[in-house]
Amino acid sequence: MTTYDERASLSDLTTTAERIRRSVEGVIEGKPEVVRLSLTVLLAEGHLLIEDVPGVGKTMLAKALARSIDCSVRRIQFTPDLLPSDITGVSIFDQQRKEFEFKPGAIFAQIVIGDEINRASPKTQSALLESMEERQVTIDGESYELPNPFMVVATQNPVEMEGTYPLPEAQRDRFMARVSIGYPSPQAELQMLDIHGGVSPLDDLQPVAHAHEIVKLVEAVRSVHVAEAVRRYAVDLVAATRSHPDLRLGASPRATLHLLRAAKASAALAGREFALPDDVQSLAVAVLAHRLLPTAQAQLNRRTAEQVVTDIVQRTPVPTSGSRGTGGGMPPMPPMPPADFGRQQPGARRL
Repeated sequence: MTTYDERASLSDLTTTAERIRRSVEGVIEGKPEVVRLSLTVLLAEGHLLIEDVPGVGKTMLAKALARSIDCSVRRIQFTPDLLPSDITGVSIFDQQRKEFEFKPGAIFAQIVIGDEINRASPKTQSALLESMEERQVTIDGESYELPNPFMVVATQNPVEMEGTYPLPEAQRDRFMARVSIGYPSPQAELQMLDIHGGVSPLDDLQPVAHAHEIVKLVEAVRSVHVAEAVRRYAVDLVAATRSHPDLRLGASPRATLHLLRAAKASAALAGREFALPDDVQSLAVAVLAHRLLPTAQAQLNRRTAEQVVTDIVQRTPVPTSGSRGTGGGMPPMPPMPPADFGRQQPGARRL
């Protein structure tokens, strides 16, 4: 494994990310853009929502990402009878010591896989709100800090509505990005039959990175420079969703922050120390679309949130290398590298 100094360099980041990418792509065939987005969200300290029809590998992707990193992993199967305490934990009275003892729930892991998250009741879904945003859990007035790194990878089926509870806007806004895997190409499906026909590739999947490496890489992503022009561009894209005639709910300020963080992670994965408008553009649909609510007329016209975001990206002026604002202009824009990496809260207690 790579030995890290006090702070990981971009070369360390791309090397480690390449190992993780190859590991996950050994399980998920023919979907490099989906794997790249998953890594981007991980390094941007976000959470990922995987939404697609049954059988395309939603849970397989979440498990492959989790097993590729040597860290604690918990899987939660969301069902209508799941209780909030099953997720967060509960305080139990100890008869011998005559005091309450906190028993951590499934959320106390570095990577939490929430399978079919929309099958749990809204009360149970709300148990994730504090942990996903503040990275802590509060039980009986006591706050317990979650481990670092911490990422929730949730899956849901958008077509099966019986026995489900749609995620509320506040819950969807906690997810940095939403991704749909889609059906594989015929060639990828044939390759899948060869690889998955005998045994599951997850059985032989071994960790290729340590949790402490991910922490160092996250710190490296934070140091990526974002020029004033690029920041304004991200703000302009998000602001446009709030006044678009096809939307009755635009993106929140949290969406702007998530878009910027994801753009920095994308730049770092490409080996750059600065973000470009291209990074913002490539992530706009994945980061913004699941937070938006189309109007009734737009739904009648079969206008999706993804189409609206694409339209906004096309209409919003893109800053150039000569753009300047407070903080100076952007660095010169070199050719984009290949998309495949070279082809405590105060007072919180740590368990």
